[in-house]
Amino acid sequence: MKSSVDWWATKARQVRDHVRARVSEAERAEVVTWLSPAELALFDAMHVADRRHGLDVVARLGAEGATDPDLLIAGLLHDCAKGDTGVLPRIAFSLGERYGAWIWRAAGMVPGSSAALGRLRVHAEASAALAATAGCSPATVELIRHQDAPIDPIAGEQLRLADEAS
Repeated sequence: MKSSVDWWATKARQVRDHVRARVSEAERAEVVTWLSPAELALFDAMHVADRRHGLDVVARLGAEGATDPDLLIAGLLHDCAKGDTGVLPRIAFSLGERYGAWIWRAAGMVPGSSAALGRLRVHAEASAALAATAGCSPATVELIRHQDAPIDPIAGEQLRLADEAS
């Protein structure tokens, strides 16, 4: 587990990145060249912060030499089921992961937060289901499904590490 200082620094960076998230027209034009129309529709439906994060994960994977299309698509779409979840439920979710589910229960009392927290709790499985519906390969779907606890010791671990670092 990360030290408390490292964890808080990472979370502060993630909040900043969420608020500042943008995807340029050039970046979107690039993904058009390697996604199917259904995968692109899934990407376009994602919250801008999740699209930015997916692009950052793909960039990190590419910088580490990854070229497997299944892995790269998983990196791009792994958070596609988080939906239109704002920054405050994401903060509450992270705090709950770190300090206990009582935070989720308390945050769930805020109107509108319960649904967002629920989406975050199941986002890996739900993202895998959306990816399957969009026609992603079984390998991509499984990488997304097991993003937090990879069963693929190479590609899965690459995705997990790139996700944590981005």
